[in-house]
Amino acid sequence: MTTLVLATHNAHKVGELRRILGARLGDHELVAYDGPDAIEDADTFEGNALLKAREAFAHTGMPALADDSGIAVDALGGAPGIRSARYAGTRDDGDNLRLLLTNLEGVADRTARFVCAAALVDADGEFVVRGEWPGVVLEAPAGDGGFGYDPIFRPDGQDPADGRPRSAAELTPAEKDAASHRARAFGLLVEELRRRHG
Repeated sequence: MTTLVLATHNAHKVGELRRILGARLGDHELVAYDGPDAIEDADTFEGNALLKAREAFAHTGMPALADDSGIAVDALGGAPGIRSARYAGTRDDGDNLRLLLTNLEGVADRTARFVCAAALVDADGEFVVRGEWPGVVLEAPAGDGGFGYDPIFRPDGQDPADGRPRSAAELTPAEKDAASHRARAFGLLVEELRRRHG
């Protein structure tokens, strides 16, 4: 069995990735990271994901997985982007969400995408991939599931039975896990894990 360390202290993200990866990991065990945080000073999602995975691999000696994710809004030139978690300066999800809605007041084009870069660092080297989940930013929050910007993001391709498009926070965990940016990125990463570790 190969033990993989997930380079995050975010409990929401650990739970979501354990669900997403689940049986696809086979005999691999995914453990949470308890070491120091990397300084996320890269200017891309991919760069920050690699910084975190490198730090976890150096600290533990175990193959390390990491991601950097956020929301990119077209009308804001891709902002908040890599600064999504600290957009309002408080690292509070509610503050970030409210600031984004304020900055989009009166804006007609609300197209956006959730972005996730997922990285693997181990003795065989580094590997990074990207997954995107397109949609639009709603004018008001809806739903109490998920975390981060989920309550104001409506993914493309919704076809609910009641005809009302739902926010990411209104999807079931299984629905979100099947389609999200993290599911897309880590699905690609699992293929590389299998190639390297069986």
